[in-house]
Amino acid sequence: MGAAGAKVPVEPSHASLVQRTVEACHLAREAAAIAAEGIATGSMSRMNDIRDCEKRLDSIDREVDSGVTSTITRVPEAETRQLLACMKVMIGLERIGDLLLSFATSAQAAGGRIDSEDARDLTHMATVLEKMLADVGQSFSERDVRKAIEVLRADAEMDRLRNIIFLRHIENPENVAHHASLQVIFMTQSLERAGDHAKNLAEEVCHFVSGRSIRHLLMDYDKPKEQMFIEWLRHKEDKPQ
Repeated sequence: MGAAGAKVPVEPSHASLVQRTVEACHLAREAAAIAAEGIATGSMSRMNDIRDCEKRLDSIDREVDSGVTSTITRVPEAETRQLLACMKVMIGLERIGDLLLSFATSAQAAGGRIDSEDARDLTHMATVLEKMLADVGQSFSERDVRKAIEVLRADAEMDRLRNIIFLRHIENPENVAHHASLQVIFMTQSLERAGDHAKNLAEEVCHFVSGRSIRHLLMDYDKPKEQMFIEWLRHKEDKPQ
């Protein structure tokens, strides 16, 4: 085909890059849902679908990274901030995809040797993570800070469940024999770290929407971060326009 007939690549738009980032949030949520279902039902073959989710997340990550690089200099300041947020969100989602793949690998290595208590708590952790990722996607697409704060609160439940599982397998005060302890600990760590990344994404949404970082607020006040942020929002809303 001659040069005259060659197709010119279409540059991605700001809106399409935001949409792809939201789609990646849904994809990460889907991977967490698969993890929960696989553990709850004992279907280790279901974990193979997480690998597909992880590959698709990698693909979107590359697409958004390339698209933001070529688009960011041609949009207004407000859109520039959102594109930078897209890149940061995608970095976190890609890491979550890697962690869920690690979870799936450990789960398949454990096979049917996971105790019922561990299966229950791991299913709960994966379900909490699924909700966190759903809220991240909604908060980012709708610029909903309150939904992002729900993610910050949910991280405490992830930590609680991690501590329960670690107590059972590492300290084991009752000296009870447990199966697949090494794999269960790896699975727990993967989910807990994925929850930490989801929390970081929620903080990024708060910063993107409001222009202020929760971490900066903590330097001024000794209060829980979500309480401080809500108070700051109320103060902003009460100001006369």
